[in-house]
Amino acid sequence: MKVLSSGTRLIAPVLVAAFGITMLLGSLKAEDRLVPASELHASLVKAQEARDAKRKEVAEFFSSPQIRKALKGSSVEYKKIEKAVPMLSDEELGTLALRTQEIKRDLAAGALTNQQLTYIVIALATAVLVILAT
Repeated sequence: MKVLSSGTRLIAPVLVAAFGITMLLGSLKAEDRLVPASELHASLVKAQEARDAKRKEVAEFFSSPQIRKALKGSSVEYKKIEKAVPMLSDEELGTLALRTQEIKRDLAAGALTNQQLTYIVIALATAVLVILAT
């Protein structure tokens, strides 16, 4: 019986382990390791729809007659806001959409005076422009 050299004794277990791992990985299908394209597409469509809804909500807020009237008294132009809103990040757009919802609720409840509304609208509009300037 022939005795294996020390180099052969070290290489043999490594080769067996490598062969076992290769066989295991080869048995996995590519579909099991990746996100299906349909799932990825659905996720992207959902995110875009959410962004579009927020952008529409903010645009409607700033284009409403009461808000445009409040903007007229300031140095902030509606057209600048209209152009700036689509350029906001998803996080910034989400925050702005939440703020506009809160203001709409307060207006509907009669919790804001015209002066308060004007100050709030000017502050929001200025914030949008400042965010994009940075």
